[in-house]
Amino acid sequence: MRVQKIIGIIICFFCGLGFLSAQIIPVAVPARRIDTTIKVGRAGYRLTCYNKSPEKNSVTISPQGFDKDVREFSFDVKGRVTKAEVDDINRDGFPDLVFYVFSNDSIPKGNVIAISSEKNETVSPIVFPDIFDDPKARVGYKGNDVFFLMEGYLVRRFPVYPVEGAPATASTGNLVRQITYMIVPGDRGRASFKPMRTYDFVKQ
Repeated sequence: MRVQKIIGIIICFFCGLGFLSAQIIPVAVPARRIDTTIKVGRAGYRLTCYNKSPEKNSVTISPQGFDKDVREFSFDVKGRVTKAEVDDINRDGFPDLVFYVFSNDSIPKGNVIAISSEKNETVSPIVFPDIFDDPKARVGYKGNDVFFLMEGYLVRRFPVYPVEGAPATASTGNLVRQITYMIVPGDRGRASFKPMRTYDFVKQ
């Protein structure tokens, strides 16, 4: 009888732990330092970011395999860097760097920083548009972006939240919007990302 009581106490204890763990709100883990070198062939980039602050961080980029006069450079970004990729996204035969920065909001919002190689002799920025400037794409947008490069294009996905004007299927929580960007020439020779295709789909 005593053994049964002990077993009952143990079961109640672990059930209680299960209940408590269900009430715990997950705490965001600070992003780790990024120090990565990515190349296409002999040329590419080394990107370093300590990600110490959730608000602002310094990024250092060192071109690799470029002309010897191309030196590393640094600048600040708002948020933390999560990932970097290299591809020839402007299709000129030279590697371009793309990396993703996320804000410290309760639902993190993503941004893209891109650097274009100019014949491996110098670099220039590629402008990424603010989604809130797009009347259609911004409907139901609150963050939680996922970015990746695919076959020379930049792909962005995010959940569509139920807000006024959003599709009815957003209320189920399974609607995802995908935007595919391509590089186009910009003003004064500055290239920029332009939405090429935008569509919604239901996540299975």
